[in-house]
Amino acid sequence: MRDETAEQPAPLRSGLTTGSCATATSLAAARLLLRGVASDAADIVLPKGKQVSMRLEFCRPTADGAEAGTLKDAGDDPDVTHGALLYSQVRLVAAPGVRFFAGSGVGTVTRPGLVLGVGEPAINPVPRRMIVEHLAQLAGECGYGGGFEVTVNVEHGAELALKTMNPRLGILGGLSILGTSGIVRPFSCAAYIASIQQGIDVASTNGYSHIAACTGNASEDTMRQVYQLPDIALIEMGDFVGAVLKHLRKVPVPRLSLCGGFGKISKLAAGHMDLHSRHSSIDLPQLAEWAAALGASAQLQEDICQANTSQQALAMASAAGFALGDAVCGHALAFARSVVPASVSVEVFAIDRQGGIVGHAGAVP
Repeated sequence: MRDETAEQPAPLRSGLTTGSCATATSLAAARLLLRGVASDAADIVLPKGKQVSMRLEFCRPTADGAEAGTLKDAGDDPDVTHGALLYSQVRLVAAPGVRFFAGSGVGTVTRPGLVLGVGEPAINPVPRRMIVEHLAQLAGECGYGGGFEVTVNVEHGAELALKTMNPRLGILGGLSILGTSGIVRPFSCAAYIASIQQGIDVASTNGYSHIAACTGNASEDTMRQVYQLPDIALIEMGDFVGAVLKHLRKVPVPRLSLCGGFGKISKLAAGHMDLHSRHSSIDLPQLAEWAAALGASAQLQEDICQANTSQQALAMASAAGFALGDAVCGHALAFARSVVPASVSVEVFAIDRQGGIVGHAGAVP
């Protein structure tokens, strides 16, 4: 378990990716085989040239090769793999090159649409390249002309993977070995956005013409009830609606349903692409203006401006007979349509905290 967060703000600490862990442990195991040296640390070079040293938990021979392990340190990023033991097993083989295998806790690709082919171990291209380059350099230094078989493992990876989007993407049996820079940036949005893009790619490649992008569990449940969509067609976008809309320019699907809480949808209606409170706020005066367009009285408009929450503003409008939820969804729909290609049919749902639909615009469900 991590230490409790300090009360005083401090610089956030970066970590190293599972791809960096796999590179360091593969290199250490191969060095033991070729040089007979068991290391307690491994120095690797990250894709942009930075050299880092990674502490090893073990480096030891096995029945047919060698293995080395390290603990994943994600820094201050809330990564499910933080603290997990990642270890690589290496065998020497006659054929030159490197062959990769998914060991315990590392997933296998079972659906098309990802950067890796079906049946491949879920070790992404950059980590593969890092491992290949480091092993090739070691082989050259040692005068070794053969090849390597590398099996990457993550202790308890199958259980940890259930907390990720891997099962939905068709990566089964464990985690993915990831990383493009080798470094985990604390609270980086990049990994989340990449998973959104992958989800759209997989759904499209597998022939799903209708996807639903949802801000959370309640909105996903609503879309399951309305459309009986399978998990592969449900995109967990969180606050990153912009990532969905922009990616559909590259991978358009015939139909998109957007679903989220009323407050978040009101932010989309106001033209925000990031719905997190750090980057956008609920605009109560704007809600009052939209209510005015429906015929709300000056008093109701003032009450909406003074509301404590968007849900309270919605309740006030509903009690007065005004469909503010539909109006907000209509504005959100107009903004979404301005971003995605014309070929994509869009609709928007707003829900309350219980998952009940409080607004809708677009195609009739």
